[in-house]
Amino acid sequence: MAAFGYVNPLLAQDHDTLVVAGVVIFVAAGWVASLSLHEFGHAMVAYRGGDYSVAQKGYLTLDVRKYTDPVLSILLPLIFLIIGGIPLPGGAVWINRGALRSRGTSSWVSLAGPLSNLAVGAALALVVALVPMAHGLVVAMSYLVLLQVLTFILNILPIPGLDGWGAIEPYLSPQAREFGAKARPWAPIVLFALLWFFQPARDALWTGAGWIFDQLGGYRDAAGDGAQLFHFWQ
Repeated sequence: MAAFGYVNPLLAQDHDTLVVAGVVIFVAAGWVASLSLHEFGHAMVAYRGGDYSVAQKGYLTLDVRKYTDPVLSILLPLIFLIIGGIPLPGGAVWINRGALRSRGTSSWVSLAGPLSNLAVGAALALVVALVPMAHGLVVAMSYLVLLQVLTFILNILPIPGLDGWGAIEPYLSPQAREFGAKARPWAPIVLFALLWFFQPARDALWTGAGWIFDQLGGYRDAAGDGAQLFHFWQ
């Protein structure tokens, strides 16, 4: 989190256990809830675009269990989030792309997920700015705003397996789409390994996230406090 530009090594010691626990629970629960909104966004746009099978599959709901595998989609991403502060994509909806009305509709189905994260981040930033609340809630919500921005950026990248690729895929050549299908299982893993081990890539991610966070009116110091409380053992 130091890459975001704020470090306060004494912060955790200045808060009691209940505050730290409250921040951890609020951020983790909020991130899981945003996962549901992300996948619901995909499903709703797909339904309106002609894929009515998403209703039969139970995707038109905010029940996170409809979109996830408990270990691979929730537990593992949460562990990565707690250890490294980078939110891995979690859930998934299976869309019948052949039922969609147009290539543009298919693109919007892919974009709907990350845009929902950006919308959630903007709404939370507005609440923090306008609604008086306890400091613990301010820092927790501010960090959650930052996580929404990070989720937006990571998902919007035009990399096979991520939503950004899904947005451009309908306009690609058959050869490019075939390459994307082959790369889909491992390309996101390579991306996250790059972010984990290659400092310039990680710095670029945080720089981009910081810029968008500032445009939403977020409070960097509060997000930094929230991150340190969320990673209280560091």
